Amino acid sequence: MRRALRNPLMMVGLAIVALLLLAALLAPWLSPHPADARSATDPLHTFARPSVSHPFGTDDLGRDILSRVLYGARVSLRIAALVLAFSILVGVPLGVAAGYFGGVVDTVLMRVTDVFLAFPALLLSLALAAVLTPSVGNATLAIAITWWPWYARLCRGQAASVAGRPYVESCRALGLSPARIVLRHVLPNSVTPVLVQASLDVGGVILTAAALSFLGLGAQDPTPEWGLMVSKGQAYFQTQWWLVTFPGIAILLAALAFNLVGDGLRDLFDPRRVTSEP
Repeated sequence: MRRALRNPLMMVGLAIVALLLLAALLAPWLSPHPADARSATDPLHTFARPSVSHPFGTDDLGRDILSRVLYGARVSLRIAALVLAFSILVGVPLGVAAGYFGGVVDTVLMRVTDVFLAFPALLLSLALAAVLTPSVGNATLAIAITWWPWYARLCRGQAASVAGRPYVESCRALGLSPARIVLRHVLPNSVTPVLVQASLDVGGVILTAAALSFLGLGAQDPTPEWGLMVSKGQAYFQTQWWLVTFPGIAILLAALAFNLVGDGLRDLFDPRRVTSEP
């Protein structure tokens, strides 16, 4: 905890992440016009500039942008949580199995992983999302399918290193089953890099989801998704700047905050820094 408190950038990131989580959880109470985050419209107040009643202004349908940005935090964080949960649940077991058992198991699993890694993640997500019907769920699935190989590759190297250590060899000599060795010794000692990588990947997933929605392959109106809001407002940017500015700032802050937290966790769990500091 003392080392974490000495990292001001990590503390800033944690503060922004906490604000994002609070905004998502308390969106129904913080939003001045909660109905605007769904299908409500107000044709009499279209393109209203930022004011007391509409702090972030309104869009082309008269919907309050602040309300939609707050609800958009729910959408973006839910996508990131689902993508990373899927990636960890699929990638970690495959990587640990490949690293511990080696041989044919390692070869087969890593060749399948390499097929996915041969394509840029964003490009493959775009291709998958284009095949599926545009929606938040399908965009989440498209991103998740392209994200798990990174965790499989990461865990494979970590598990292979742990599998060769003396205490694992001692477990084999004592006759412990491979399943028990993996679950009790290899897996727990392989997940720390996964936690760090997951914290770094939240921002990347949010950016990828926003990119898919921006291109019309993700969330569809009236879903309050940040990338979709930027896409809808780009045609009016020169005259109604607030349409893209506030959703864009939300994307920037979310990506920056989680990257700061991820960098801080990586320094915190780096054994070289732990042994070198008092």
